Amino acid sequence: MPATPDDILAMVFFARVVEMKSFTAAAAKLGVSKSVVSARVAALEDRLRVRLLERTTRKLALTPDGLSLYQQCANVVSTADEAAATLAGTGDQPRGLLRVNAPVVFAERYLAEPMAAYLDRFPDVRLEVTLNDKFVDLVDEGIDVAVRIASRLEGAGLVARKVAADRTALVASPSYLARRGTPRAPDDLLRHDCLVYSLLKVSQEWRFRAPGRGTKELTVPIEARFKTQSGAVLRRAALAGMGLAVLPVFMIADDVAADRLRPVVDSFLPTELGIYAAYPQGRRVPARTRAFVDLLASHFRAPPWRSGLFA
Repeated sequence: MPATPDDILAMVFFARVVEMKSFTAAAAKLGVSKSVVSARVAALEDRLRVRLLERTTRKLALTPDGLSLYQQCANVVSTADEAAATLAGTGDQPRGLLRVNAPVVFAERYLAEPMAAYLDRFPDVRLEVTLNDKFVDLVDEGIDVAVRIASRLEGAGLVARKVAADRTALVASPSYLARRGTPRAPDDLLRHDCLVYSLLKVSQEWRFRAPGRGTKELTVPIEARFKTQSGAVLRRAALAGMGLAVLPVFMIADDVAADRLRPVVDSFLPTELGIYAAYPQGRRVPARTRAFVDLLASHFRAPPWRSGLFA
């Protein structure tokens, strides 16, 4: 059934209640009485024939139907806020909800500090972060900004800004090398256990400088003893002495510095990686998105993982 103007207004009231976690606070934000907010939300529940909120004397809780509706209408409300701010002459001030997606290990290690700085600098912004090693569809998933790590970023309808550079390294744990010996040349890989990150083709074809052939490369297809779609699990497997692994430097720089992992095979050719902030292409990028991407670029101007052995 098509939404009526009353439905849309009720959804705005409902979204404010969810965001403020209170009918009273939502009413104050909207400039109306609490009874008006309560009546609008109740009318919306009657119209949709679902219960959106579980109300107790102490707190509000979203029902599954309420969560589904909020996820769909929050973007609409946020966009309306942006439009109103623009007309009021304050459209350049970041505000509203920013949804960010990022790889698990990178987010755990390096995103907390810039996200804290972002929230501190822009008090009218809220952050929602999801973690996934796979590349998600930003539009389908409602993502405003995705942090992506790739040798080359492709995707129609995306704007991508490179905020940092990285590269891969071929490593193994001291315990594995003591048990199986240290590989010195590509041919040695035939006698070793190789661990592979299955989401990227480049992690399954390791490149080396070809001996006696100038600048030519030798590409070695890897017969993996172990495969995983998780970068975190791949690193843990290498640390546990399961075999050789190609991993990005940002993930293992601390391990190499502490001698938990060691680079092997001097002729290994790293894959150059870019760390990108990607967002959907559109005629107008919200101020909250622009500000977050700018902050990431500034924060990672001197990447903390590119020091010492990997400078």
